[in-house]
Amino acid sequence: MSVEKKFVFESLQDSETIRRFLNSLVDGFDSGKISLSTNGDEIELIPKGLLNFSVKAKRKDKNNKIAIKISWKESCRDENQTAKTIRVNS
Repeated sequence: MSVEKKFVFESLQDSETIRRFLNSLVDGFDSGKISLSTNGDEIELIPKGLLNFSVKAKRKDKNNKIAIKISWKESCRDENQTAKTIRVNS
């Protein structure tokens, strides 16, 4: 039977704090290990191979949202899939 471990963090942050978090996340991808922790809760992830990547953006009235999702399996990766590209302009 598989064991599921979840990590959830939600809070109100300024854009500079979010930028620092995203930079740390990039560093984790570069090093091959992403460690997340808060208030005694922690998880360590090892991203390898091709990763599923999705970006969704939405604007409705005064509400804006960006959702970024990255997922992968630790085994049985499909190496035959090709990577698509996305461009971000700021």
